[in-house]
Amino acid sequence: MFDVSQVHAAPSADLLTPANSVMLFIDHQPQMFFGTGSGDRAAIINSTVGLAKAARAFDVPAVLTTVAAESFSGPLLPQLGAVFPGRQAVDRTSMNAWEDEALVEAVRATGRRKIVLSGLWTEVCLVLPALSALAQGYEVYVVTDASGGVTPAAHEHAIQRMTAAGAVPVTWLQVLLELQRDWARTESYGAVMEIVKEHAGAYGLGVVYAQAVIGAHAAG
Repeated sequence: MFDVSQVHAAPSADLLTPANSVMLFIDHQPQMFFGTGSGDRAAIINSTVGLAKAARAFDVPAVLTTVAAESFSGPLLPQLGAVFPGRQAVDRTSMNAWEDEALVEAVRATGRRKIVLSGLWTEVCLVLPALSALAQGYEVYVVTDASGGVTPAAHEHAIQRMTAAGAVPVTWLQVLLELQRDWARTESYGAVMEIVKEHAGAYGLGVVYAQAVIGAHAAG
């Protein structure tokens, strides 16, 4: 019989926390967005920036990378770069970011084993490093709405392939709220609410309403 007294209010090792995760943003660049057809581009940008702001709010290490920035794909998405001013993206020639020594070293230097992964395109520049990192013992969480593929089928099949290999599909808002996890964490509450109001659509409008009617500290 299950003994309720054995239940402890301790964080699960399976959950993402500010102390155990690193975010890797792959190839959010103009040329890559031009070819993205799996979802609304503006929505993907919104999700990507919301995810980046979550990293900043919780001081989660973030590694930015681009592919062929000067010769083909263009610079890092300006809205993403603005979240991390002065941060230099690791530019590569390899489609598989995990085959770039500087990129892998940047992730390894964080000491984190849970990689929160997002990027363009899902079926190439996302799936390849995801599979490589999984093979090296990392836990991979794929932020599906901050990523995009050339077609809906390409995006979905790549998500299925990564999931079958052990990756966990998540959304940017799920990551944000998992990092917060307790509305009593006042040190990050304000930042989370600002991110929600700016990037979480109807939920954000609900927070605006609740704070106007109930007060500034209305729970999410």
